[in-house]
Amino acid sequence: MAINEYPATGAVISRMNERITIQRSGTAIDRYQNHYNTWADHYSCYAHASTYGKDETGSKITTEERQVTFEVRYCSELKDISSTGYRVLFHGEVYDIEAVDMMDYQKRRIRLKCKRERARR
Repeated sequence: MAINEYPATGAVISRMNERITIQRSGTAIDRYQNHYNTWADHYSCYAHASTYGKDETGSKITTEERQVTFEVRYCSELKDISSTGYRVLFHGEVYDIEAVDMMDYQKRRIRLKCKRERARR
């Protein structure tokens, strides 16, 4: 077995060469007692990123929709991750998590299917 492989999975660690930050949604209160949503860094790790793009055409305007699949090592900080309440920062861009795949619940890897968040105006 090679040094850079997970035992019994064959997934190569050297492919996990992109740094991502997973953020968690929270609520804060301003001085007027108004509640508002905030994002705080939850966990930062290395991941394997598979990107692919798709062009959307609608009402004569073409926009690019970029989707990324991140594969990270399983850890206790990510055991409760879900598609609601979490997002990913990657190369300075925000990605909404659409689906979380626990990879047959073997506690080795987690796959996050994400979509780039649209710019807010």
